[in-house]
Amino acid sequence: MDENAKKTTLRMIPYGLYVMTAEDKDGRISAATVNWVTQASFKPPLVAVGVKADSQIHDIIKTAGNFALNVLGKGQQGAAYAFFKPAERDGQKISGEPFHAGSTGAPVLENTPAFVECRLVTTVEEGDHSIFVGEVVDAGVTQEPEGRADEATLLLKDLGEKTFYGG
Repeated sequence: MDENAKKTTLRMIPYGLYVMTAEDKDGRISAATVNWVTQASFKPPLVAVGVKADSQIHDIIKTAGNFALNVLGKGQQGAAYAFFKPAERDGQKISGEPFHAGSTGAPVLENTPAFVECRLVTTVEEGDHSIFVGEVVDAGVTQEPEGRADEATLLLKDLGEKTFYGG
């Protein structure tokens, strides 16, 4: 296989940006910018999320059994970058972003346009990322989008020409 062709082709897949959050029963909290996200079923509503297997959030989601996906909106590049590194909690802020506990207990960021909370249904552990499949059990919209909802989402390409994931 031509490695450069593979890398280029896989980077042609468009990615939205989300902050995945979780807190387990021991109070361990984590948050990470993720972009391998897709809706996987209508009934029940399921989402699938790729998460790096050696990340802190991976372990916390497995322990907690739930997570939240906070949709980053246009102009939230700073938040995307903030959660590229390990999250730090300071009171009711994670990496400087205010949050509250959602209905599942997962942290819900207060400054994102929308979120879904999910109950972990299954995990597929292959390669360097695992796929978490979660059933959507709660959702909220804090900023109603103008026009198409998917056009309000911050995209990986919005972070500039030198920021890639995949390949």
